[in-house]
Amino acid sequence: MGIFSVLAPATIRGYVFVESMNPDRLDEVVRGIRRARGVAKGETSLQEIEHFLTPKPIVSGIMEGDIVELVAGPFKGEKARVQKIDEAKEEITVELFEAMVPIPITVRGDHVRVIQKEKEEK
Repeated sequence: MGIFSVLAPATIRGYVFVESMNPDRLDEVVRGIRRARGVAKGETSLQEIEHFLTPKPIVSGIMEGDIVELVAGPFKGEKARVQKIDEAKEEITVELFEAMVPIPITVRGDHVRVIQKEKEEK
């Protein structure tokens, strides 16, 4: 077939980058894919798509003071305020709202979902 790699970035909906030796054969391949509308032919450099290939830290969109909901673990469903972020370990220290005693709890970054940003409260 002559296809070496396929990249479908989550940030660009509906587009797929294909590395191929024979771009003319892509039309035949696309015909067999449901809901594929066509091929936008062209070349792109590695520098243009390199930012899609580097992983972002899980905690990149979370800031101190944000209100989050725990989506996994023993405190699933609880709401908490972010106290500290450790980007190296991708861990977040939160303080639960409904706890009798404010105890800091450290959870993984993918175990929380941001409900409200800190800026919106002010």
